[in-house]
Amino acid sequence: MAIIGGGVAGLSLAAELAELDGRLVERSARESGGPRPELRIVLLERENQFGYHSTGRSISALTESLGSAEQRALTRASRIILDALGAESGTPLLRARPVIWVADADHLGALNALLTANPSLRGADLAAAQTLCPVLRPEATARAAVERTAQDVDVDALQQQYRDRATAAGAVLRTAIGLEAGTWDPGRSAWTLTTDRGELRVGRVVNAAGPWADAVAARLEVPPAGLTSYRRTVAIASAERVGPAWPLVLDVANRFYFRPERGGLLVSPADETPSPPTDAEARPEDVSVAVERVTAATTLRLTRVRTSWAGLRTFAPDRNPVVGPDPKQEGFFWFAGLGGTGIQTAPALARLAAAQLLGEPYEIPDLHPEALLPRVQPQ
Repeated sequence: MAIIGGGVAGLSLAAELAELDGRLVERSARESGGPRPELRIVLLERENQFGYHSTGRSISALTESLGSAEQRALTRASRIILDALGAESGTPLLRARPVIWVADADHLGALNALLTANPSLRGADLAAAQTLCPVLRPEATARAAVERTAQDVDVDALQQQYRDRATAAGAVLRTAIGLEAGTWDPGRSAWTLTTDRGELRVGRVVNAAGPWADAVAARLEVPPAGLTSYRRTVAIASAERVGPAWPLVLDVANRFYFRPERGGLLVSPADETPSPPTDAEARPEDVSVAVERVTAATTLRLTRVRTSWAGLRTFAPDRNPVVGPDPKQEGFFWFAGLGGTGIQTAPALARLAAAQLLGEPYEIPDLHPEALLPRVQPQ
């Protein structure tokens, strides 16, 4: 089996798939007296390093109040997995950082809708919100919603754990190898993949290529899932008296967010600009918008912008992840469209996908896997 893409999606799936297959081989040996063949797993990443694109540019938050009902269910399940992975390794992957959603007087309806949809949130007036983030400007914050159980994710440690677990369980992880084409042989029930390093024959292909997932499908003559990538801009600005324990503050109207970072303030205009799959770069005008909006919402004086970057967030038309077998092409499995919640949903999605690929039962509370299945898009 070949997994295409070495971000957090591909790495987590490689680890979960290899470990589950190992357990099934052991179970087969115990129950039938002879082990079934071990699954051979190879992960192919075009870049020279894993997690170079969307994964490496995430702000690494885990919040249950972000995304659809399906994404929230996946986030709750992933939190349990991340806690367990940290406990097993001795390296905690989560660190507490509350989230505050703020609304001005014109967007109280949106805040109320958010509160209704998210049991993890509690309404708060300005004074209560300022106890967590004292720089909120009164005229810009009519009301707030607080998620005290939100956390930061140590993405570097998470990726390393998945890499270590995958290789220890027998998966082969390769960088600097690009997929160019592929053909399906129905007689052999196998793919012949053409890469820039030669040919590879596998029984199944898992498409975990992030912003390039539809392009990968096209190279294998599989219809696209209708994915769209959007550029998101982030910068770190210098500011005085930034409290390191301040929360992640998000505008309910999706005009900005900010949080402490490296002694300064991480800021974003929460932009969603459609973009082709590319090595995204921050545009100066978008960085300026971020600084202006955060300055207007706070009493902070933001000075020099230390650094800035951009990443791509990839969504299906319904904004849910796309996970499951292709409806028409045998031997092709989608693991894409994780959007803006990839870090906080990949652990649970990987366990779900691994179970599906190996025909094992796995349930996530409050999630109907059918909601994630790929759908044929109009041509």
